[in-house]
Amino acid sequence: MNESIHVLEVEHLSVEYQDSTIFGKKSTFKALDDISFHVCQGEILGLVGESGCGKSTLSKAILGMLDTAKVTGDIRHYTKRPQMVFQDPYGSLNPAKTIGWILEEPLRIFGKYDAAERKRRVLDMLEKVGLDRDYATRKPSELSGGQRQRVSIATALIQRPRFILADEPVSALDVTIQAQILDLLVDLKEELDLSYLFISHDLNVIYSICDRVMVMEKGRIIEQGTVDEVYNHPKEEYTKKLISSILL
Repeated sequence: MNESIHVLEVEHLSVEYQDSTIFGKKSTFKALDDISFHVCQGEILGLVGESGCGKSTLSKAILGMLDTAKVTGDIRHYTKRPQMVFQDPYGSLNPAKTIGWILEEPLRIFGKYDAAERKRRVLDMLEKVGLDRDYATRKPSELSGGQRQRVSIATALIQRPRFILADEPVSALDVTIQAQILDLLVDLKEELDLSYLFISHDLNVIYSICDRVMVMEKGRIIEQGTVDEVYNHPKEEYTKKLISSILL
């Protein structure tokens, strides 16, 4: 981890949603409140909090996916084409297309490579995520949950980004497969010089993979530090409650 180089900086980020009530009045909900943090090059920064605290809203804000919300603050990317690995690999993969087509599509849109180079990159990426080349001819329904998540990771990496946002990437998998995917993410980080923002509600997963961790409660970052600092010496009562509920 290179602490002097940042791949992402977020400063004073707030997100508000507005809805009209049945009486025509506007109702405002603040999903994120004055969020500031950075991700260092080569780092895995964890974000933990209970369901509904704003974790997914933060991930969408970082990637510019909040069209209907009021977003204020600064989000600065220092790498090109940051990508996301989603929680539900089946929902994020086109069920009508083969794995090869799904992986090749971002390269077609990018428009930089000819057909032969696109195919070479697809097959190379399948191997990097631990799948044989013949998986290119299969469809998502023919794969297990763990295999589909490997394809989802490959899709995120096919354009060779340097920053990956992983939003609950193992929560839909059983414990054995979770460990395999986590090992894969760490190996890919080292091989491809990646940095991650790793979002999870599972503190054991965060502890096993992350360098630093942020704790979110009701749209605010209430505590952050190295995993050892936060887990062994939590300062906030909410953090203490979360830590006490797990067995490290």
